[in-house]
Amino acid sequence: MNKTIRRASVFVLLLVFALLVRATWVQFYDGKALADDKDNRRKAIATYAAPLGNIIVAGRSITGSARTNGSDLAYKRTYTDGKLYAAVTGYASQSYAPTQLEGIYQDLLNGTDTGLKTAMDTVTGKRADPGNVVTTIDPDVQKAAYQALGDKKGAAVAIDPSTGRILAVVSTPSYDPSSLTHADTAGAAWKRLNADPDKPLTNRALRQPLPPGSTFKLVVAAAALEDGLYSSVDQRTDSPDPYTLPGTTRGLSNENPNAPCKNASIRVALRYSCNNVFGKMAVDLGQDKVRAMAEKFGFDDDRQEVPVRAYPSVYPKGMDQAQTALSGIGQFDVTATPLQMAMVSAALADDGKLVSPHMVAQITDSGGDVLKNYDDSAGTRRIVSSSTAEQLQSAMRTVVEQGTGTNARIPGATVGGKTGTAQHGENNSKTPYAWFTSYAKSDTGGKAVAVAVMVEQSDAARSEVSGNGLAAPVARAMMRAALQR
Repeated sequence: MNKTIRRASVFVLLLVFALLVRATWVQFYDGKALADDKDNRRKAIATYAAPLGNIIVAGRSITGSARTNGSDLAYKRTYTDGKLYAAVTGYASQSYAPTQLEGIYQDLLNGTDTGLKTAMDTVTGKRADPGNVVTTIDPDVQKAAYQALGDKKGAAVAIDPSTGRILAVVSTPSYDPSSLTHADTAGAAWKRLNADPDKPLTNRALRQPLPPGSTFKLVVAAAALEDGLYSSVDQRTDSPDPYTLPGTTRGLSNENPNAPCKNASIRVALRYSCNNVFGKMAVDLGQDKVRAMAEKFGFDDDRQEVPVRAYPSVYPKGMDQAQTALSGIGQFDVTATPLQMAMVSAALADDGKLVSPHMVAQITDSGGDVLKNYDDSAGTRRIVSSSTAEQLQSAMRTVVEQGTGTNARIPGATVGGKTGTAQHGENNSKTPYAWFTSYAKSDTGGKAVAVAVMVEQSDAARSEVSGNGLAAPVARAMMRAALQR
């Protein structure tokens, strides 16, 4: 073979090799990317070729699948009590990416999760039968929250303090996920829901942090007791009334000018929600110590998952002393979700320990065999000492029994709470947010629950907006339902 033929042969072999490499690349890399592309119609056809797995509440499926007509997508997702559970389930749509539990467990629910495959499925390439998601949601607590919120714009969360199980997640106004499931109708529903100024698609319980107002005073009080700034909730504080914000001539006054807030103890200051006490307390502690305590409770955690990723609640940095004082009453740039404030009450109710909150108990295969259990005690951490927790529980009981939270009282139960009314808007021009966070313990059955309620907007006159007036009745309904479960 002469040199020219030999070189030509080598060149042809290299071309063949390059073609083989490219074909292999397209088949095993580009092919997977194309198959997984969100715009690939075949992926949607495969997803909806058979019924999806279900999301389960108290042994009952709150999702289903229905046969479609005249479409290459054979099935569509359906929902039972869709508006009631929308903040839990999210939606699975033929047109849009799934959200909430539908999104997190998408592969499990459509059968593509590798954990579902049997040996035969692996050999044949057959899609496995879909699995199910078993939640921790208590339908009675969920309904109590949804009905009590009614036409108010707001949110509520309930947690079992000893297990971290989330018993309710409600956001109002809600929406019906069924309106987004079918490709023929989803587009119009999507436009309508996104154009709604009340933002029904926003999960206010987990994903809309707002100023928590005076409910944040529990965090400041915990920091003061843990730091030793005050030895007990009944020790008198050094708190002039009004308290002049450092570096300003502005006095930090109280909603009730006749309240005994001058040098009030933590118990009295929580009972009457004394701004002067907690504003000065935050300055005396310093923002770093307040932030450290807030972060113990879960603030500034951008990886809080339940398993839905919650937006982080924030305690700000780089404040001057006047801003630090305002942060001590849950204002300035402090923000929190209802989930976060429920976590504060849960930790105080459970002897100072916080169990990581979660709303999925287990995932199963199509036959009900458990693929994964979510341990109720996983992630438990001590937030404050038993002594601090016990003292703040006692002070919170005073708030409900004698103070600003009387609308949360429940016969046959020990209830503690803290109200909040958070100002917002330029020069506090907009309607305040009404907050209430609390715990309740049955006097006979040993059951306990922690809740947080936020009412962003209602029909009440501005002068009537208060945590006790708007949020505490919702909390009471939820706590009563939880203690009766």
